[in-house]
Amino acid sequence: MKSRPGVDVPDHRGRTGLDRAGRDLDRNPDVVVRNVELTSRGWHVLRRTTFDYRRRDGRWETQERETYDRGNGAVVLPYDTERGRVLLTRQFRYPAYVNGHPDGMLVEAAAGLLDADDPAAAVRREAAEELGVALGPLTPVLDAYMSPGSVTERLHFFAAPYTPADRTGTGGGVEEEGEDIEVLELPFAEALAMTRDGRIADGKTVLLLQWAALDGPFAPSATGPRPD
Repeated sequence: MKSRPGVDVPDHRGRTGLDRAGRDLDRNPDVVVRNVELTSRGWHVLRRTTFDYRRRDGRWETQERETYDRGNGAVVLPYDTERGRVLLTRQFRYPAYVNGHPDGMLVEAAAGLLDADDPAAAVRREAAEELGVALGPLTPVLDAYMSPGSVTERLHFFAAPYTPADRTGTGGGVEEEGEDIEVLELPFAEALAMTRDGRIADGKTVLLLQWAALDGPFAPSATGPRPD
């Protein structure tokens, strides 16, 4: 039998058993996984899974779904309430560009995949690499599946204070990984307005800025009047 990279022999990232994901799931008695097919094994993994699903009326039917597995991630909103500022990034995102964004240059909160780190360590790493800042104490905000119809990723959301003295470098990301990131320090009120007029169209960033306004460091109950 021919060896299959990523299945029974290591692929280019040293992975095997990529077709095993989901086969042992039994937490939901109304779902029985029948087969998992590895359809693509680039940097991330695309699978086609066949499973039996019991509908609400009791009937069983066989369904097939594709899932894109890129691992889990973490995102952070650094804020400075004293000066009424937040730190964000701007970078080119081809998927947005090819799907109608004017230039593909998205304004976002700093984020990245966990890789081998826990979520807190991952956001501190990304803040140092992308923003050039050492974060203060982290506040866990929420966990969310951002595109649960097809992408397995669970994203861990954080916020953290910073001051000008916490800036450790220029940021910009890791050039060897193709990153070319602009650091934006914006008045919070302007960043929030950008979510309303479309200048910020990234879901994770909209969530964090709305949280900051309603329940976080810029909520009226936390700081008094919002900064101009």
